Parts: sequence; C-alpha cells; structure tokens
Amino acid sequence: MATITINISEEQLQKLQALAQKLGMSTEELLSASLEDLLNHPQGEFTQAASYVMRKNAELYRRLA
Repeated sequence: MATITINISEEQLQKLQALAQKLGMSTEELLSASLEDLLNHPQGEFTQAASYVMRKNAELYRRLA
C-alpha cells in the first residue's frame, strides 16, 4: 500500500474531522472511501452527457454498425 501526503488548510482539516466524526469513522477512512468512490464511479455529468449523445445518435450508430 502506498502513502500520499497532501497539504490542506486547518479549516479543511476541521471540516473533514467533523464530517468523519458525524459518519462514525476516522478521517483516514473517510478520505479512503471518498477516493474509492471517485475512482470507481464515473462523474455524474459525464455519464449524463454520454447517455445523451448515445440516445441522440442511436440511429446513426445503428446504420454505421
């Protein structure tokens, strides 16, 4: 497992700690879960845009296939 060090403001740290405490987890667990979610789930806007393009051009894609 790798370790990454980042610099955040004191205000950001306090917000992270408060949110982690509210969720009943450590700050490290919160950050790890957030990173896992970001890496494993496409951005919502991108997914919506891709779906729109696929629907809009479905007939063209069908003809090209």
